[in-house]
Amino acid sequence: MATMNATAYSFRPPVPTLRRDGNAIAILDQTQLPFRSEIRRLASTTEVAEAIASMRVRGAPLIGASAAFGIAIALATEGSDDATLDRALALLGATRPTAVNLHWALARMGAALRPLVPAHRPAAAWHEAEAIAADDAATCAAIGSHGLPLLADIAAQRGRVRVMTHCNAGWLATCGAGTALAPVYAAHTRGIAVEVLVSETRPRNQGLLTAWELREAGVPHTLIADNAAGLLLARGEVDIVITGADRIAANGDTANKVGTLLKALAARESGVPFYIAAPHSTLDFACADGTCIPIEDRGADELCIVRGIRCDGEGDGRVSALRQAPVGTAVANPAFDVTPARFIRGIITERGIVAPGELRRLYPERAR
Repeated sequence: MATMNATAYSFRPPVPTLRRDGNAIAILDQTQLPFRSEIRRLASTTEVAEAIASMRVRGAPLIGASAAFGIAIALATEGSDDATLDRALALLGATRPTAVNLHWALARMGAALRPLVPAHRPAAAWHEAEAIAADDAATCAAIGSHGLPLLADIAAQRGRVRVMTHCNAGWLATCGAGTALAPVYAAHTRGIAVEVLVSETRPRNQGLLTAWELREAGVPHTLIADNAAGLLLARGEVDIVITGADRIAANGDTANKVGTLLKALAARESGVPFYIAAPHSTLDFACADGTCIPIEDRGADELCIVRGIRCDGEGDGRVSALRQAPVGTAVANPAFDVTPARFIRGIITERGIVAPGELRRLYPERAR
């Protein structure tokens, strides 16, 4: 596939996901969504690490940016010596193993800060973290611009375009317009008739976050059960599938939220194009193929306990938990799966759209 020329468009997230607040950061606590929009202040590296591990912040690009700010907080509040820097890098690096953006951001912070004398590190850390966030926003905009022609071409032929997605890869997961949803927002701002079919994405239900953010942005959408995706694809009710990614191997095999592989298989069987949208920070050329990608296994409670608000008029409207499987139930809860490159029509990056096996052509400096 040829690299496309990006056409600029403007999208401003309705609610900031992450911002600096003195020597702390303020985040949108995504464990409270879609029921409550709650800002939480994180004033220590430990609090940032907890927020990443518990998915108060989630989405590979946002995890990376949050970790970068976590380093800045450590150097501003705990000390700027080598030992403090090393502790903060190790603490944050241990929070989520699959999302390579986390380790990319921490490596960038370490490379920028280690050569400096300790006195200069705090200011430099804030500057570098802000740069990482700004880079993510610009990258999201470029992904949206490159993906826009895919949706525009379908809409020109069919009068509208129906996009299926899985998990949440919009502005809630990034510092900008998102990755998989960036082309959707680009199309929407252009007046193209676009509708998003939102897979609920159990057990964490990130699809509910996608539905929430699309509603906030005024984009037509329909929430679907994960297991309905195959039927809708087979019926011809989907024009294109676009998901994000947490890590892309050198050969184009892609790790994303568990359930993505099933979408790719069903899309291939139904003749529907399946695309991945991801930034440069998600590429891992040191990882030869999908078998090398570590898959995070999460706790049983995510599967056995559901969160929501009472619908009987009782309670105070706060998010609460409800057990749906008995204590002691044997549970397997892999957080991600790997979609082989052969199922992926193309990968939408900030540099253009490319077939999975041609990533090295777009990123020759990364592939050495």
